[in-house]
Amino acid sequence: MTYCLNHPGRDAAAGCGSAVPGPADRACAGGLYTEPMLRAHDVHEGAGGGDTLTEIAEWLQSHPREVVILACRNFEGMTCELHDYLAGCIVNIFGDMLCPSGEVPTLRQLWAREQQVIVSYEDEATVSRYDQLWPAIPYWWGNAVKTDVLLRFLETMKGQGRPDGLFVAGINITENLCYILLHPVDSLEEMTRRSLPLMTEWVCAQQPGQSPQCTNIIAGDFVDADGFVSKVISLNCKLLSP
Repeated sequence: MTYCLNHPGRDAAAGCGSAVPGPADRACAGGLYTEPMLRAHDVHEGAGGGDTLTEIAEWLQSHPREVVILACRNFEGMTCELHDYLAGCIVNIFGDMLCPSGEVPTLRQLWAREQQVIVSYEDEATVSRYDQLWPAIPYWWGNAVKTDVLLRFLETMKGQGRPDGLFVAGINITENLCYILLHPVDSLEEMTRRSLPLMTEWVCAQQPGQSPQCTNIIAGDFVDADGFVSKVISLNCKLLSP
């Protein structure tokens, strides 16, 4: 289950990302990581954003053990008033489901508090006005067309040590202008699906946890293919004692 807020008709299975949900006594990385790609006029007109947030809230009500991380980014053209409008929508729609910013909780703590939503918000001024919003979660984005280049970037970032708290390793293949001009009939989905075997191999080799080279959230596009989500979730078995 994934969402992209400026594409209300988009197939949920082809959405924005997935997460590594930590075991009950481990720091939580969420059951779903999704990036709402917001545009100023979408917020001003209420196009897609409010309806989709309501849909997520309704789904969570019927799935009380699930946790969602919403990463609100790419606020081109957003004024202070629009940020307040969006933040108000988030607070009103999710209410007590929201986990206030602070120390990263465990899943068991979230379940006990009946909290199911962590909102990462890229605008620092807005975060300072709302306790329900978390500062932007760091995102390792390789901006690479080729799979091997992207994986080398991720390994380089791992070698520098993981950030404190939540962070995202993005296995997103990115089209650039040169690639588009040379491959006019290709699509991002086709590129991504061709890269999935290597990406999946890399994912399966990852280790969740608190050590410097551990991963936390793994996010990618078109995550419905080849059991990708189940492979990410199964990484948590590495944290369980035999």
